[in-house]
Amino acid sequence: MITLDLVVVYTDRLEEVRAFYAGLGLEFTGERHGQGPAHHAAVLGSTVLELYPAGERPPTGRLRLGLTLSAGPPCPLPPGRHTLTDPDGRTVAVTVTA
Repeated sequence: MITLDLVVVYTDRLEEVRAFYAGLGLEFTGERHGQGPAHHAAVLGSTVLELYPAGERPPTGRLRLGLTLSAGPPCPLPPGRHTLTDPDGRTVAVTVTA
């Protein structure tokens, strides 16, 4: 059995990207490991999504993420399937369940 437990996105628009995903209902915690950069982390089931400033690294390029959310606050979208684009241009396929 293989489980995906970590996705790290590097961005030049850290706060804009965090606000986009937080607007969908993801709850981020600010983190910093040792001398590493401050970043944001959200736990999605058994997977952690981390948003890091790109800094010296290139930003994460083309990537498609899929999220399933429950309808109602904090999710602003009605039930159904939605295709969104985050501030860096990544496609985010969102399924909102009733």
